[in-house]
Amino acid sequence: MNFYRDRREAGKVLADAVMVRLDGTVSEAIVLGLPRGGVPVAAEVAQTLAGPLDVLIVRKLGVPGSPEVAMGAIASVGGELAVVANDELRARVVDDGGADAWPDALARERAELERRAAAYRGARPPLDLTGRRVILVDDGIATGATMRAAAAAARQLGPRSLIAAAPVVLPGARGSVQASVDDLVCPWYPSAFLGVGQAYLDFTQTSDDEVRRLLVGGQ
Repeated sequence: MNFYRDRREAGKVLADAVMVRLDGTVSEAIVLGLPRGGVPVAAEVAQTLAGPLDVLIVRKLGVPGSPEVAMGAIASVGGELAVVANDELRARVVDDGGADAWPDALARERAELERRAAAYRGARPPLDLTGRRVILVDDGIATGATMRAAAAAARQLGPRSLIAAAPVVLPGARGSVQASVDDLVCPWYPSAFLGVGQAYLDFTQTSDDEVRRLLVGGQ
């Protein structure tokens, strides 16, 4: 498979794959992007499905010194916090002298999660997921912790089914994500990538302003 030019192109490719998988139940779908990078991808999916777009805010709990490596993740829906831990990695960090790493990361990322919820959605309540086919979209899945936290949070709101969707899933993450959702849609499972950004020619960071703009257009 060729590299994605940017998140918009990746979203178009992913949207086609999601459309095939929904097979006649498109009208029941709600698309939730995982900020920030997942939102431009999710916007393309929502546009193709002609469905509503919202965010499900998730924060990775990074390893000290290697913040892109997730020892867990948190997500919030309706005021309830869902926490997912990579117990093996978390224990390894503690054994290496990072006893405070987990509580420190949890406090820091919870504060950032609350800030983003206010910045992106303002006073608007989240979409009602009850009985809907919920599609959780990110720009890629590395360890799976972020998507698993998103799925755990979304489950609390009673969806009919949960679909995880991403343009690229790295080795080792596929099984854990599939176990946390009802379906996983991904056009590309590279065998040797070390990071999601390797799948993109342009992996420029998504801004808060872009997230807000896409959400206003997707409501």
